[in-house]
Amino acid sequence: MSRVGRLPVTVPSGVQIDINGLYVRVKGPKGTMERTFAPGVAIQMEDGTVVVTRETDMPTHRALHGTARALINNMVAGVSTGFTKTLEIDGVGYRPEMSGKNLMLYVGFSHPVTFPPPDGISFEVDTKTRQIKVTGFDKEQVGQVAANIRGIRPPEPYHGKGIRYAGEKIRRKAGKSGKGKGKK
Repeated sequence: MSRVGRLPVTVPSGVQIDINGLYVRVKGPKGTMERTFAPGVAIQMEDGTVVVTRETDMPTHRALHGTARALINNMVAGVSTGFTKTLEIDGVGYRPEMSGKNLMLYVGFSHPVTFPPPDGISFEVDTKTRQIKVTGFDKEQVGQVAANIRGIRPPEPYHGKGIRYAGEKIRRKAGKSGKGKGKK
């Protein structure tokens, strides 16, 4: 049996879960999420926890077992505490700013890049450390928005300039190694 799928999902106080077959709706202080799961798993509420079981030991059902449980856990965690991804900007003259709710990025283009937040996402900018925090209750959406922001100016390997995740290691390349040799 799946090690992840076997674990029950504990439901904190203030979070309501409605289960109707394969349709799950989770409501909490941060928002509401709903998802319909693929057939092959069974979702039940038992003693204040959510338990996911699978119908058979077929490889597709085994794969869906752990995935369904992880998705439900992320839904519960998202509506109760939320998720955050932190991005760092590195480069001379590169900086983030807030313009109302929109994120303005000055990252070496001839114009600032305006990034409006999708529904359920908010930005927080620290201009001193040049960090951007992407916050929301949907883990998948927070990760996608952070990846879209990083894609505006990904870090380059020679100087390391660009937008990267906090703690991300950039593989650096050496510059021109034959500099100053000339003809022999």
